[in-house]
Amino acid sequence: MPNRITQLFGIQYPIVQGGMIWASGWRLASAVSNAGGLGLIGAGSMYPDVLREHIQKCRQATSRPFGVNVPMLYPDIEQLMAIIREEQVPIVFTSAGNPRTWTAQLKAAGITVVHVVSSVKFALKAQEAGVDAVVAEGFEAGGHNGRDETTTLTLIPAVREQLHLPLIAAGGIGSGRAMLAAMVLGADGVQVGSRFVASEEASSHPAFKQRVVEAGEGDTRLTLKELAPVRLLKNPFYQEIEAAYARCATPEELKALLGRARAKKGMFEGDLEAGELEIGQVSALIHNILPAGEIVRNMMHEFHQASREVPGLL
Repeated sequence: MPNRITQLFGIQYPIVQGGMIWASGWRLASAVSNAGGLGLIGAGSMYPDVLREHIQKCRQATSRPFGVNVPMLYPDIEQLMAIIREEQVPIVFTSAGNPRTWTAQLKAAGITVVHVVSSVKFALKAQEAGVDAVVAEGFEAGGHNGRDETTTLTLIPAVREQLHLPLIAAGGIGSGRAMLAAMVLGADGVQVGSRFVASEEASSHPAFKQRVVEAGEGDTRLTLKELAPVRLLKNPFYQEIEAAYARCATPEELKALLGRARAKKGMFEGDLEAGELEIGQVSALIHNILPAGEIVRNMMHEFHQASREVPGLL
């Protein structure tokens, strides 16, 4: 399925696996790459030496292209970027920061750079910074999100209207039909996060994966805008956040409530009561835990099936 995204990354299908913290280790990234998509290692939850280990193991597990996602708000950013260059990672996705900070250095090292945004304004800033492609992530997405709450349905055509770079849609995409819809709206490919959380190879805790499968409509909320907007599954920790807002807690009080390692506690260690459970709205449509390669194949099968149905709708 050749298009601008498959040609840019050297992959078979225009499907990118999200670089999610505590879920996207080398096993998941290599499985997605081996299935024809682009697997990403999520560096946000890794110390520098751990990232190096995952890069090396991913390279051993696949001969196909893979990349690393680096949220720029996390510590150790300089060390992480140095390791990425030393290990000659071919593709880097940056997020949660100014793309000008690292794009030139990465491209000088021969690395393809993609930046994740949540608005037209920041998509254009990323383009000006010299990135090779942009991920536009809608309000439906899991994890850290945009403050404007622009949905994918609205964001993708708005970005496409002004961006000349290859465009990857993210947020609420977990099926082949959603992939087709995003591409009809102007995307060249899709980034899929939540659906891959519920995969056998994801490094997230089995209890968290099962909670994702059990999630229903309305079970997630976007919150903590004063710090960094994040979409969470409702659980006792989320209820603590709601109670804090009800008493008009300050950003400092919210930060103290969040504390340290809440995401690790919930998503990696499986504490469904006191942990932070980041996932997208599409969790309500995820009903099973599958091998990552099967998820890719199912998406492509449904994409082609839906494409064949379109003429009958006209």
